[in-house]
Amino acid sequence: MSRVARKPLQIPKEVEFSVDGNVVRIKGKKGHFEHHLAPVVEISQEDGHYYVRLKKGRNSDPMLGTTHALIKNYIKGVSEGFEVKLTLVGIGYRATLQGNKLSLSLGYSHPIEFVPPAGITIETPSNTEIFVKGADKQQVGQVAAKIREYRLPECYKGKGVRYADEVVIIKETKKK
Repeated sequence: MSRVARKPLQIPKEVEFSVDGNVVRIKGKKGHFEHHLAPVVEISQEDGHYYVRLKKGRNSDPMLGTTHALIKNYIKGVSEGFEVKLTLVGIGYRATLQGNKLSLSLGYSHPIEFVPPAGITIETPSNTEIFVKGADKQQVGQVAAKIREYRLPECYKGKGVRYADEVVIIKETKKK
């Protein structure tokens, strides 16, 4: 049995959690999710706690940990939400928010306009910081990666869009 799935799912009081056969519904203040369970997995309730278990006669251990982690992320997403911080490094690199649209000036001849998908909010407290927030961990990470893709950090000066905790190793230039 998966070590992750041995632990019960921690459900806060403000989150509504229901299991209807093969469908798990999770609802909170930041949104709601509906997850269809794999055919080899079920969710059982014991002593007021929910556990992810294998169905009788099935053997698919990896699905236990995966399902447990997905549901745990859904619970955290609807209660607290997820956030990724990006920083712009480079002279003249700026980010501004115009309504719902993010406008990036990254050294190209034109500004880059980015419209976030539904469920994602973008904040720019300063012109070199971008916060991507939302309830879906996968979607928040995907949007942050898409913004970072517009100007990846280069290895000689370190200029570009990078995650706040990212370390860019700077190469030494050629010597004469």
